[in-house]
Formats: sequence, structure tokens, C-alpha cells
Amino acid sequence: MNVLAIADRRPKIDIAQTVQQNQIELIVTLGDLTREDIFQLGAITHIPKIGVYGNHDSGGYMPEFGIWDMHRKIWEFQGLKFGGFQGCVRYKDNPDAIMYTQQEAVQLMADYPPVDVFISHCPPRGINDEDELAHQGYDGLRMYLDRFQPKAWLHGHTYPTEETVIRQYGSTRIEYVSEYKILTL
Repeated sequence: MNVLAIADRRPKIDIAQTVQQNQIELIVTLGDLTREDIFQLGAITHIPKIGVYGNHDSGGYMPEFGIWDMHRKIWEFQGLKFGGFQGCVRYKDNPDAIMYTQQEAVQLMADYPPVDVFISHCPPRGINDEDELAHQGYDGLRMYLDRFQPKAWLHGHTYPTEETVIRQYGSTRIEYVSEYKILTL
């Protein structure tokens, strides 16, 4: 299945044209996007759209664009089970920001069932993350990754370089997305 994933920045593409030219079957948003960043998604109604919110999101744009919020949910499509988790590690006091402490994330993921493809804004701890609190990965996601080894994991939020990006962890393919990426699952 061909997927268009979008994260953290407005994609500098014509989304409808990209969907058509690349035979995209699923659109995935990975957070920290504004309404203006993804406005073009509103015109795309013939394929499913799923996503998670990032820490800079208001938590309200998905319904307007027909995106199904995947936070702690399971969805099956073309024989694959998808799951998701929103936000990032709490690094400041802001009641409007979508953030969790490490312990909250561990608790929220404790009984989450196995999936084939996991989407998150923040990566698992130690996977394309950074030492500073704002860009640390979640311990709860790392525990989940180690336990279930999904086939693929898509995330945004951080800034690994070409030299430091992790693309494979055990049997899990890791897809870091910044702006947009076209991939095949």
C-alpha cells in the first residue's frame, strides 16, 4: 500500500496531485500541523486519512479534514492493524499542549494490543530522539516497541541527521517523517 505521511511542516507539494501520481491509498498525519498546513486534505475524500496530534496542535483539526484520530485506537486496513499515540514528553506547563510525563505514557501504553503499523508524533525512547527533554522519546513507546516489534513505525517530532537516523530496529522498520514522505507498507 502506498502511503503519504505528513509531519511537523507544511508539505511543499500539491497534495491532490501527489496522491494521484503516486497512487496513494492512505494518508497519515503525525502532528504539529496547522489547519493551513493540511488544508488541501479537505478536498481528498476518496481514500482514508488517519493521524495523531503533536504537542503543538490544538487537538481540533482532524474532524474538519476527515482524518480519524488514532490516539490509543486500533484500525484495520488492507490486512494491516494500525495503532497510534499522540503528543510528546511533558517539558513545560501548558494545559493546551498535548504532552504526557514518561510515567503517564508508560501507563497509557501498558495494555495496548499489538499492531502491524504504529504511528506517533514522538518516537520511542532511544529511536531518533534527543537528550533534551522536549525531544526525548517516550519510554512507554520503547517498551511497546521492544515487546511487540510492529512491522513499521512512523513518527515525526525530532531532528535526526542523515548520519544518526535509525531506519531499522530489530524487525521494525522505522520511518522518520519531516514535512512529507511517500512510502510503501
